[in-house]
Amino acid sequence: MRRYILKRVAHAVFIMWLVATTVFFGLRAIPGGPVATMLGQEATPKAKRALREQLGLNDPWYVQYSDWMVDLITFEFGQSLTSSQPVADIVVQAAPRTVSIGAVAVVVGLGVAIPAGIVSATRKREPIDYLATVAAFLGLSMPAFFVGILLALVFGVWLDLLPVFGYTPLSEGVVPWLESILLPGIAVGLPYGAVVMRMMRSSLLEVLDEPYMKTALAKGVSSRVRLYKHALQNALIPVVTVAGIQLALVLVGSVTVELVFGIQGLGRLLVDSMLDRNYPVTQVVILLVSAVLVFTNLAVDLAYTAIDPRIRYGGDAA
Repeated sequence: MRRYILKRVAHAVFIMWLVATTVFFGLRAIPGGPVATMLGQEATPKAKRALREQLGLNDPWYVQYSDWMVDLITFEFGQSLTSSQPVADIVVQAAPRTVSIGAVAVVVGLGVAIPAGIVSATRKREPIDYLATVAAFLGLSMPAFFVGILLALVFGVWLDLLPVFGYTPLSEGVVPWLESILLPGIAVGLPYGAVVMRMMRSSLLEVLDEPYMKTALAKGVSSRVRLYKHALQNALIPVVTVAGIQLALVLVGSVTVELVFGIQGLGRLLVDSMLDRNYPVTQVVILLVSAVLVFTNLAVDLAYTAIDPRIRYGGDAA
């Protein structure tokens, strides 16, 4: 098991290095640059050269790349090219908003998906199963920003129950904070929950059809004991994996949903920094989002060691 964990950790570190390298060279391969954005098209060549020298863009690519790697290792992310603020301060200001939306999305998604998947699997081909399946298909087919627009229209405009623009910090009260992120969180969480619900249903149906479950039924084991003691543990193994991997939906969905609800989170920050060719901010935001995905998947892999006996007891999964 130790070898398995070390292998997964090394793989995560390698992926982060690959992302950092790809982001560095990818941004510089895009036509245009921060100089044109900051000075405008009417700037003189002399002014452009001076600014490029000031920003270090005239240095050879290997010097810029090595400086970027050293900055990452030392957690010195530099300053924004457009505002001269430390990049770390800008990201720290935006991150709680995206994290808040993501937390609500995960709670809503898993809170709906797991029970719905269990009910759907245990009542196969009943009306509630068909209803849950249709709801899951709708959740998969509607992008988060469209769900957000519908929620804002119904609960914000027509019913006037919740705010549809802006973000209230948690320091100003739990209720105002929750009200400001509830609709965007639900908008992101419903597509996420649809994926998890379908996996929960199919995985549980497969486990319930296993011979050992039929043997337990023949021995007179109650349906509750068969479901919660024998079936769910095995059925949750692929669900945990999918729930972790599909966190990408939460992050991607938050980008568009933040635009819909006017929330200045990481998604909005990423879009603005890319449009401004703000290399330091763009690099850090992409790397941070990638780190969340990579290390969430690492956590899922490590959770496997606790729930999958093939890994726990040194099976071939390692």
